[in-house]
Amino acid sequence: MQDRPRSLSLTPAHVARVQRAIVDSGIEPGVELHNDADYDAWVKRIIKTHPAPGSPTLLFAYGSLIWKPEIEHVGEQMGVARGWHRSFCFRMTRFRGTPEQPGLMMALDRGGQCRGILYELPKNDLEGQFGKLFRREFKYKPVNSTPRWITVETTSGSTPALGFVMNRASPLYAGNLSLEVVADVLAQACGHMGSGAEYLLNTVTHLEAKGIRDRNLWRLQALVAQQIDRESRIASRLDREIANEGL
Repeated sequence: MQDRPRSLSLTPAHVARVQRAIVDSGIEPGVELHNDADYDAWVKRIIKTHPAPGSPTLLFAYGSLIWKPEIEHVGEQMGVARGWHRSFCFRMTRFRGTPEQPGLMMALDRGGQCRGILYELPKNDLEGQFGKLFRREFKYKPVNSTPRWITVETTSGSTPALGFVMNRASPLYAGNLSLEVVADVLAQACGHMGSGAEYLLNTVTHLEAKGIRDRNLWRLQALVAQQIDRESRIASRLDREIANEGL
């Protein structure tokens, strides 16, 4: 029996306070992007190393792929990836952050376990599906979210699935940060695609709807809400002080 969804501390009203109109500053100097040949090479590599050619191809979704799958799927089921966990360890200076105020995105990092959704992909045009996925999941060199085959446990046993895991050698890897540090970043950072608070709210909301309880994310959303409230109180107090000085 699925637990009844709980009420979040983080709300759309909190997100609205963080949201700002940000102009995309574009690619930073010295940053190299993957090109079509690079993506084609990754697609060939992953298909060549498919652990069970001919069997259904499964994609492990743990975050935004749950609420924005990007590609079609013909089935889904719950699964647990042991040896990996959700972590806001991916530093963003674009999209949901800026060079002046970098944000953090979630990635699948080593250690622990992660409950997510296994999507069964259509058998036709696997190359095209992978190409679309890879262009979404990683853009910079060296690759930040590395596609690889991982083992996922289901109610019917263990199965290989395609997952995207954090490359710790990437310069965008932020390391193992405390929830308090992550909350401070997400309560402030915003880029041209939105804020970290919005991303967190979307993720936790959709995980909860699937019956997936990630206690770290649940604690994090409460900390982000508290931080946004705290900053709002400080801003209000400063506004009153400025107004009083003008009397």
